[in-house]
Amino acid sequence: MIAALAALALAATPAAPAGARDAATLAREVQAYYDRTKDLEARFVQTYTYAAFGRSQTSRGTLRVKKPGKLRWDYAAPSQKTVLVNGAKLVQWEPEVNQAYVDDHFDATALSAAVTFLVGQGRLDREFAFSTDAEGRLVLTPRQPDGRVREVVLTVGEGGVVTATRVVDGSGNTNALEFEDVKRNPGLKDSVFELKLPEDVHYVKAQ
Repeated sequence: MIAALAALALAATPAAPAGARDAATLAREVQAYYDRTKDLEARFVQTYTYAAFGRSQTSRGTLRVKKPGKLRWDYAAPSQKTVLVNGAKLVQWEPEVNQAYVDDHFDATALSAAVTFLVGQGRLDREFAFSTDAEGRLVLTPRQPDGRVREVVLTVGEGGVVTATRVVDGSGNTNALEFEDVKRNPGLKDSVFELKLPEDVHYVKAQ
């Protein structure tokens, strides 16, 4: 779940390739871009690859982010699902089976800075060492061993815009996303991050 959140939360707008910018410059630009972002909406395509099974699954949907502490993913395919974080509450609703996992005491500090900086907390330079790969993408490596995130690779455009992400977790699973139709600072209402569940929904409460 955490690695998926990390990748899903890193959204951006289409832009030119990063070119020859060094890793530290790219990281500063990415941080600054999201520091100036109050809210954001985008469509995403997610490809999750399971290392142990050698298979992949592709999903599509919409991501919405609002500071402070609000994240929402609405999956449209291959099956419908909503994942919502609103402060200390986490809800994952699967309408096709009418089931909702609810955690009323979600600890956002458990998330990597790859997520928390998006919602107004955390800094990339405190948690990650920076480098670039052969294609000029920004590579984030945790300064301390972290089973949730082994590596984060960001495709960065001009001005710090992230156009694609790839998160590798401690088991070698890969969560890759591409973003399109991004709306930056559209003025999302707080009500977007509220989820009214059916009265007959089956609840699975966090332990």
